[in-house]
Order: sequence, then C-alpha cells, then structure tokens
Amino acid sequence: MVKLDFWKTAEQPLLNEDLTGETASAIVWRGIAQLKTFIEPKEIAENPLYQAQRHRTLDSLSDSMIDTPIIELINCFNKFPYCFTLQSCYVHFVCSGQMDSHNLEPLPVTDTIARVEYRLAYICFCIENSIAGKGMLEALKGITALDPENIQICSSEWFWKRHINTYALQVEPDRFKRKDSVILHYKEALHIETVRNKFFARLDGLLTDAKDR
Repeated sequence: MVKLDFWKTAEQPLLNEDLTGETASAIVWRGIAQLKTFIEPKEIAENPLYQAQRHRTLDSLSDSMIDTPIIELINCFNKFPYCFTLQSCYVHFVCSGQMDSHNLEPLPVTDTIARVEYRLAYICFCIENSIAGKGMLEALKGITALDPENIQICSSEWFWKRHINTYALQVEPDRFKRKDSVILHYKEALHIETVRNKFFARLDGLLTDAKDR
C-alpha cells in the first residue's frame, strides 16, 4: 500500500496499478478524504479505459470500506454500468461527548454544545461518457437545487488525472466548499445535518427513478 500524505484524516486507501502502470487512485473507504482541489465540474470526455477502471475498482470494493448507513446506496449505484463510486462519506459530527472521529451518530439535542467539527458528507462518482451516463450526471447536478448554499457538485484535479469524468457531490456550507472538515456553530451544524438527510434521501429517490427508466 502507498500512503498519500495529503489525505489528512482518512484511513489508508487501497491502491491499484492502473492500465498505464502508474500507481492509481483510491477506491471507496470508510473515513474522510480531503478533496485535493475544488474546481467547477468539467465537461464529460471520452474515456476508453472506463470499463477496465470500473471493473478494477469494484473488484476491490467491500462493504467494510463504506460507512454503514450508505452501504446499500453505494452498492446500488455501482450496479449501474454507466457509473461507479470512488469515495464516499456519510458524515461525522465531532463535539463534546461525541469525540470519535469516525462517529456516525446524529447530533445530540442539547443546549450545552457551542461548536461542532463537521466532516463532510459526499460521494465521488466516475461517469461513463454515454447517453445514460450523461443523464445520471445531470440528475446528480440537480440535487444541488435542494439547498444551493450547502450542496455542491465539483470536479477534482487529483481524481481527474487518474479517472477522467469524476464528479464529487458534497454537503458543505458554500464558504467552506474547499475544505474536508470545518468548525460550525451548533445551530448551523443541526441545519447541515438536516440537509445531509435530505441529500441522501434524494439520492435514494434518484436510484428509484433510474431503475424505473
């Protein structure tokens, strides 16, 4: 395994050799991964390596590498031939009385917490350049309309160099969209938790819509 020093708080990813022989990108694992850069979504492009990259990534994926609340969601997305997931995180709220950095519990209802460390919820997808893939990408972009101030879709140069047509959909206050963890006032953290719940519920709905097509 290769340690990537710029991932700040993630568990060490599993890495593969890609078809060019370069040590290539990580697949989904439990934990937080800092997106190297946040850039506006790039135009989808031809990727002749898509199928090989998809098979290699999914062959290495196991449920133990995914946050428990979204195992089924991730596995369902990965059944579609026109997309696959590279990384994901359900969200981690770290605060007084809830200090586990991998905690998946909801925020406690209390008046004694002033600030909360928020470690963002996101899924990073690789999309096939096809009619179905482009349809999925547009549907993912549409999820930002739930709360444009707190949900973004972006590209990341680090991912793109290893798997082109990668897009991260994330829940993060817009002013912090380039960070993987931030300190929020308790009331804002409660709002972000609500947005997170709506975010994953809408992704569930997107799966249902896609299956019905």
